Amino acid sequence: MRNGRIVALSGGIGGAKLALGLYRVLPASSLTVIVNTGDDFVHLGLNICPDVDTTLYTLAGLANTELGWGRGAETWTFMHALAELGGETWFRLGDGDLALHVERSRRLALGETLSDITAHVAQRFEIDAEIVPASDAPVRTRIATTEGDLPFQDYFVRLRCEPRVRALHYDGALAARPSPRAVAALSGVNLDAIIICPSNPYLSVDPMLAVAGFRDLIMNAAAPVVAVTPLVGGTALKGPTAKIMQELGMPLTPASVARHYEDLIDGFVVDERDAPLASGFPCPISVTDTVMTSLADRERVAQAVLDFARSLRPSPAVA
Repeated sequence: MRNGRIVALSGGIGGAKLALGLYRVLPASSLTVIVNTGDDFVHLGLNICPDVDTTLYTLAGLANTELGWGRGAETWTFMHALAELGGETWFRLGDGDLALHVERSRRLALGETLSDITAHVAQRFEIDAEIVPASDAPVRTRIATTEGDLPFQDYFVRLRCEPRVRALHYDGALAARPSPRAVAALSGVNLDAIIICPSNPYLSVDPMLAVAGFRDLIMNAAAPVVAVTPLVGGTALKGPTAKIMQELGMPLTPASVARHYEDLIDGFVVDERDAPLASGFPCPISVTDTVMTSLADRERVAQAVLDFARSLRPSPAVA
């Protein structure tokens, strides 16, 4: 592609895999990752931003590859001491991870924005890409389930996604606005492509799209928009995407996900295992192996997505 900017919309672990691939194959400083904040919550008096932190740790090479979340080389002294006191331990916070939450909470209390704090942490972690919260205002995903209306982390972590989902709500989204850095990235004249990572459409991407004005920024962007399937072989490799789709009465197919993004996307990337299902799409598709087990896989998928986006960009007019 040109030496313009690539913007990726990402949730946590699944999206961060592709974000890392993009980070490694693109020129330095040409990537902006706009991250879901619907998972954020206040726990033990601290502001926790799971998807933002997963992205920071992943691009910095600090992620806990053994657990699949949190910071690597972690210790758990705080959690052990908290358990001895009878405190809440269902949401695990490692000692190194805890430092980030404490510092973020301190700076938020002083009036700094989440965007500025995140940019500072990225700089400290020597990350060249721009990592941007979707909004600096609170947006909180709530899940209407058979066991009542649940905050996201109660559904996702405490109850392990077991309750049946009836609907999803994004509290604060209509009052929120896209963060200034997100607006700048999506409105830039040098924007080459917008990539919707293979994150959960309902838990990770929709909270961003629900922010007032965010969807319009994407629709008005002068660049192709490509979404990558979160389904492989008719299911999700990680997380409750397939479960939620079934419970909401949606066909468990990549075409169903593409139609979910229909008004936004110019192309959709389908996993090769789902090639027999490659019909009924509202846009052009590209079929490739989307499973990202190794670092080489992340780079391979990232390059395939970028090549597909390039093919969707109109050729410059010849004078």
